[in-house]
Amino acid sequence: MRSVTLRIVLIVVGATLSSIGLEIFLVPNNIVDGGIVGISMVTSYLSQLPLGIFTFALNIPFLIIGYKQIGKSFVLSTVLAVVCLSIGVSILHPIPGLTHDIFLAAVFGGIINGMGVGLIIRAGGSLDGTEIVAIILDKKISFSIGEIVMFFNFFILVGAGFVYGWDRAMYSLVTYFIAFKVIDIVVEGLDESKAVTVVSDQYEQITEAVTARLGRGVTLLNGQGGFSKAATNVIYVVVSRLELAKLKSIILNFDQNALITVGNVEVAGKKYKKKAIH
Repeated sequence: MRSVTLRIVLIVVGATLSSIGLEIFLVPNNIVDGGIVGISMVTSYLSQLPLGIFTFALNIPFLIIGYKQIGKSFVLSTVLAVVCLSIGVSILHPIPGLTHDIFLAAVFGGIINGMGVGLIIRAGGSLDGTEIVAIILDKKISFSIGEIVMFFNFFILVGAGFVYGWDRAMYSLVTYFIAFKVIDIVVEGLDESKAVTVVSDQYEQITEAVTARLGRGVTLLNGQGGFSKAATNVIYVVVSRLELAKLKSIILNFDQNALITVGNVEVAGKKYKKKAIH
């Protein structure tokens, strides 16, 4: 019950933030969001009907498809998010925009909207029917979910250029990328984890230094040179994004020729917690 309650709260707060980003910053300045919300904004502008009607109505077919092919939990979370967004933009629509500076509107609209969408995704839902289509198509074609969504949004932004003008379309692109980055931060967290693999003959000194100076546990993997056939140990360590630069400095201090590879990872488990640094 606690988990369900938390998900509902995150979705409601996320939809509220997205409503503020749209109606207080983007809509008054004719800056378009991506996906079904973007299509709804253009349709609302052309028809002069409330935005909330279209954000709800245009998502219904995708929600029905998603319910049959993806799963009940995800779709119900998305339904709640879409309903809250539709209500939110309807309530906020009479309120005038906070700024008429297009650049400020694009930046802050993207930040606030991205925060809202990120919270909804973190709660296991979505705010856009195109993502449901992307999830379904991802199983049938070679393109990733992100590439499919980007494909949809490209045509939405082109359409916005014809309706609002190309300067507004370019500002919409700025908003889209800002929102995309904020979503990533909200979902993954500021303390994003990096998996680092190091191949070096100085693995003993590097291991001791990383443990002493960063407080991170290090795993040594048995390796063998593909050409030389010489046995070696490969260092594997997981650090936060903020610790990455310091880790590289430690490694290169012992071995300027060390091979370092870095990748994004999602970490779970108590073993990742930092040890005390003496």
